[in-house]
Amino acid sequence: VQLQESGPGLVKPSQTLSLTCTVSGGSLTAYPYYWSWIRQPPGKGLEWMGDTVYSGSAYYNPSLKSRVSISRDTSNNQITLHLRSVTPEDTAVYYCARRETNISIYDIWGQGTQVTVSS
Repeated sequence: VQLQESGPGLVKPSQTLSLTCTVSGGSLTAYPYYWSWIRQPPGKGLEWMGDTVYSGSAYYNPSLKSRVSISRDTSNNQITLHLRSVTPEDTAVYYCARRETNISIYDIWGQGTQVTVSS
């Protein structure tokens, strides 16, 4: 299984950031996998943003819940992150990753994509 993130490298403040993760060699609907978005701002640790689950459910970080949503396209095996009203504090490397239900370790990661929020 391989994950590949794609999207704009530069976004203006107040805009919506949309990033896509394409999954190859696996299925978004396969039990027992969770597909997650995680980011790492410069000089800071990893921050979990949200999951889309094999069942179609989605879960979000409460600190971002009002701004974040994750959609999935099972036909194209893609998950898309939408982050609304971005600020420079949303500048980060954004990763998609996979884990199993009830296991907190991510076993597969994308390479990550740098997003800068700046006017």
